[in-house]
Amino acid sequence: MIGKGHQTRDGIRIHQDADFAGMHKAGELAARILDEIAEHIFPGQTTGEIDRLIEEKVDAAGATSATIGYRGYQHASCISVNHVVCHGIPGDKKLKDGDILNIDVTVIVDGWFGDTSRMYVAGKLNRKAERLIQVTHDSLMKGIEAVKPGNTFGDIGHAIQSFVEGHRMSVVRDFCGHGLGRVFHAPPNVLHYGRAGTGPTLEEGMFFTIEPMVNLGRPETKVLADDWTAVTRDKSLSAQFEHSVGVTATGVEIFTLSPAGKFHPTYG
Repeated sequence: MIGKGHQTRDGIRIHQDADFAGMHKAGELAARILDEIAEHIFPGQTTGEIDRLIEEKVDAAGATSATIGYRGYQHASCISVNHVVCHGIPGDKKLKDGDILNIDVTVIVDGWFGDTSRMYVAGKLNRKAERLIQVTHDSLMKGIEAVKPGNTFGDIGHAIQSFVEGHRMSVVRDFCGHGLGRVFHAPPNVLHYGRAGTGPTLEEGMFFTIEPMVNLGRPETKVLADDWTAVTRDKSLSAQFEHSVGVTATGVEIFTLSPAGKFHPTYG
């Protein structure tokens, strides 16, 4: 692999073999926290209490929350319920039966950032929401399947967009995945839509997130007055799944796999 600190002409950092271990450690903790929080998702629970428990788990692991203090944000997670697309702020809101929610956690372990999110349901999952969650999950996996040296970032976006639109749903354009490693956000922007064969070429040693947001209705979003919470303009349901990945010589490694196999809310 190319020497330490090398960047492509697009400003994308190329990491060394040893860096994969650091990313696996950080990713595994973020995923384990999301596994452990699953039992605390139920009707009547508040998103603020869920966030408090997440912060407790980050502290107990001796890790650091990447989001507390990030651009003034004060929570260890983003919790986005129903038509909230992303960056939902935890608070006093009580979950109702059938609510779906994305929980997004980023931890720092030994200087490496582990960033992942997944969907949960409070109570009983209705058929429409279940279909949305399934398509969103599968679109992420389609995007990950496109990750290998020689492919492009456009191949990832195209795989996701064509799959989602084939199910008559829409991909959010206003937010994207990002490079990460020893920093929270770095080049490239990983778009979840696009044309095959376009964009920077994938190279061994690139680390980034893929995190498609999928709406049952139209793709447009708006950000609320708190400057964080993004919602669907048409109030349709939205879902998101996120993994952090690294490009290997032959394909891809997922850093944020669920240790307990709970990445999808219908596990068990």
